[in-house]
Amino acid sequence: MSLLYIFRRKKPAPNENYGKKSFTCVWLWFAVEYSRTLRKDVFHYMIKVDISNVWGQLTLGDLLAMEKEVADAHTTLVDGTGEGNDFLGWLNLPVREPTEEIKRIQSAAKKIRENSDVFVVIGIGGSYLGPRAAIELLQGPNHNIGKGKGNPQIFFAGNGLSTRHWNELQGLLEDKDFSIAIISKSGTTTEPAIATRALRWMLERKYGTAGAKERIFAITDPCKGALRQMATEEGWETFVIPQNVGGRYSVLTPVGLLPLAVAGIDIMEMMNGAVDAKETYNLRSFENPVWQYAAVRNLLYRNGKAMEIFESYEPGFKMFGGWWQQLFGESEGKDGKGLFPVTAEFTADLHSLGQMIQQGQRNIFETMVRFDPPAALYTIGSDWKNLDGLNYLEGKTLDFVDEKAYLGTVAAHVDGGVPVITMDCGELNDRKVGELFYFLELCCGVSAYILDVNPFNQPGVEFYKRNMFKLLGKPGYENQ
Repeated sequence: MSLLYIFRRKKPAPNENYGKKSFTCVWLWFAVEYSRTLRKDVFHYMIKVDISNVWGQLTLGDLLAMEKEVADAHTTLVDGTGEGNDFLGWLNLPVREPTEEIKRIQSAAKKIRENSDVFVVIGIGGSYLGPRAAIELLQGPNHNIGKGKGNPQIFFAGNGLSTRHWNELQGLLEDKDFSIAIISKSGTTTEPAIATRALRWMLERKYGTAGAKERIFAITDPCKGALRQMATEEGWETFVIPQNVGGRYSVLTPVGLLPLAVAGIDIMEMMNGAVDAKETYNLRSFENPVWQYAAVRNLLYRNGKAMEIFESYEPGFKMFGGWWQQLFGESEGKDGKGLFPVTAEFTADLHSLGQMIQQGQRNIFETMVRFDPPAALYTIGSDWKNLDGLNYLEGKTLDFVDEKAYLGTVAAHVDGGVPVITMDCGELNDRKVGELFYFLELCCGVSAYILDVNPFNQPGVEFYKRNMFKLLGKPGYENQ
């Protein structure tokens, strides 16, 4: 059993009220740094999980006592011996070299980029959250501004039933050349099916049946389902969602890869990042940040923390938080169990949720995701009148202020009784996003098995659908 990497502290954390634990923190810090110098090959890509700000709620003994439980959960996941083991195909999706299907994806993306001002991705849940999360994290929430043919705008449809949203999308597509990707294993899910029908008709009116066929791409089951039948009959180009990969784990399939390639993201760099994660995070000890995150969140849950707030100081992270929210919420929320996943954007939400986090119910903990500053930094200038009182920051970078806001927030929240986990992801780029996707999927699988639930089913999702179908008068649901 290794104690290394339990604390990832290069400097004192904002809150130093650790009492007798301070000496333990210090010697473990030296052990960690020494280990890193000896094992740079293993830890080069590793996301660093800082759990030093949970010790007011947990003890080191609590964590070490979970070693066998976490080891068993990890083994259950990778050996495929647990419930849901027929949906483990995502474990082996990352590849270093492009497969034939990836080459077809790259070719289709090149064609779409050349002939389309707009690319519309139709899907709901895992069929759109992953690609949208990556695009907005890497390119920003305003990524569509100024784009067109050669670098098309990316819009998402079929993830709701709002007439206002549909009317807006119709307006955005007026006088634009556009293509669509329909993402669904079945082709009968209500929201994307309605969007598919409407957008297909728009394409056929604009380009004719033959012309529309060249602008419709289906990402679906390899052999069955309404969308597979429709695509075969109409002659649309298709890509496969593997049968052993569930929607919320599908971002490294064509579900994510085609939209990301159209957006100009290097999908092979993303894949390489995921391979890095697959190789690096197979450690079977608490040196593995997957173990640390999965163990600590379950310990906090057992100690009355019913809600996890997943947050970043990057506005472009909001949709990534939405992807994480579905991943963990749908994987763990069953059998009367599970942490309630919430996302937040700091510092904006510190001016709305900050009061609740600081002094509300003590049933929450936070996971803060951090990235290295970008290459281009903004320096704060001076104002001779100094009416805003900011001259004390003259010459400082905006990132410097952001870092101090982060440290100040951690100190305040920990002092207020809210444990804080920090994930330090390093440089934000295509490769890192691939690593982060795979890392969190691993964390989720291990955490769910610790919780003793099936990470890969979602039986509760069907209940609202039955009621809706009955109210809509769908055949076969009259007596539901």
